[in-house]
Amino acid sequence: MPRSLDPQFLRDPPSAPRALGRFAAVGGFIIAASIGAAIALVATGKLPSELNKMLGLSADNKTIASKPAGDTQTTREQPGLASERAPTTRGVTDNEIRLGISAPFTGSAKELGNQMKLGIETAFNLINDSGGIHSRQLRLVAADDGYEPTRTAETMKELYENQQVFGFVGNVGTPTAVVGLPYALERRTLFFGAFTGAGLLRRDPPDRYVFNYRASYAEETDAVVRYLVKMRGLRPEQIAVFAQQDAYGDSGFAGVAKAMRALRGGNESAILRLDYKRNTVDVDDAVARLRAHKPPIKAVVMVPTYRAAAKFIEKTRDIYPAMIYTNVSFVGSTALADELMLLGPRYANGVIVTQVVPAVDSYASAILKYKTALAKYFPGVPPDYVSLEGYVAGSLLLEGLKRAGQQLDAEKLVGALETVRDFDMGLGAPISFGPTEHQGSHKVWGTQLNENGRYQAIDLE
Repeated sequence: MPRSLDPQFLRDPPSAPRALGRFAAVGGFIIAASIGAAIALVATGKLPSELNKMLGLSADNKTIASKPAGDTQTTREQPGLASERAPTTRGVTDNEIRLGISAPFTGSAKELGNQMKLGIETAFNLINDSGGIHSRQLRLVAADDGYEPTRTAETMKELYENQQVFGFVGNVGTPTAVVGLPYALERRTLFFGAFTGAGLLRRDPPDRYVFNYRASYAEETDAVVRYLVKMRGLRPEQIAVFAQQDAYGDSGFAGVAKAMRALRGGNESAILRLDYKRNTVDVDDAVARLRAHKPPIKAVVMVPTYRAAAKFIEKTRDIYPAMIYTNVSFVGSTALADELMLLGPRYANGVIVTQVVPAVDSYASAILKYKTALAKYFPGVPPDYVSLEGYVAGSLLLEGLKRAGQQLDAEKLVGALETVRDFDMGLGAPISFGPTEHQGSHKVWGTQLNENGRYQAIDLE
């Protein structure tokens, strides 16, 4: 017990001089110790922080540590503090929403990546100039995968972990989606508007975080096979498939096979498939197999990229001057037309491409708005079917972001997108999503090149 509280001390207080002497000695000792401690703290530069520690405070009166966790970055308080700051969604700040695109920006398919990015940026620029979404600007971060699945894991990781994107929009390709899609799903991250019609993005029921704008390859090939049989009078056995030797080619071939089975009443007769390797224009084996086939083939449904398609047409046009060539939309319509016109008008004339957007030279409301915006933000760049698809996909995503509200996260966005029903963008076909429908459009348009390298609309049915 302290002497000052001892009953004996209270009964027999010391004389005044002795008491004052004792207090003076103790006080002097305390003052000296305090001055010494202060000098030591000043010498080490720790005086302000150490004083705050003595008071149990940080610079802002709280002791905090920031740490990212999962899809959110949460600021957590140290034990002993009751409150916790609100979580912040990955890729979303008070003034920005950051999204990523993994696509080819080099290599034989680079025009597909460049045009898809261009279209999305056109839609984003348009909304940004109007104040953004809930006062946030849209930003697109791109990573080049070269249209090679072996590089896609790296680009997805770069965008998600290093660039901290909120989700993915407009990724290009089926073989790359084989890698990219599982990466996004494992992290419950949005995978929106990919430039592919492959079935792996169209499961039944749909994967929660995957949304497609476009019709599938199965729908495109079904439409063109029916056109060849019913409108052009061909027999199913007169139709072959020229396809990339990977998941993209497999998906297109499966669509043709399904259409053939329906037309043959379930008959599983063999279909001639002519392959080439991805990111090459080595079509010699495909040409040799076509020439060796009996009976003669009269139409080829093509599931390639633009350079391989042009090379195949170049090497077979003189051998089969009456051959009908059709391509799915992924081929890259403008790039294909340019390649064929370099060879000469006779190589381009009559080549068919199915489309998942209306003709770029139409006067539909959505097309006029797209072309006006494209001319404003990218002067001198001509309209293109791929960039138009990017613009439409980007615009649809913006509609979902508007509906999701100010407090944005992946779950709110999915719920908001699933409320988009009969949404009329002026495309000639309304867009609808729902809990069991994550493909917005099922419409397929037909186009055909003329000798001037321009696409003309054709009726597929």
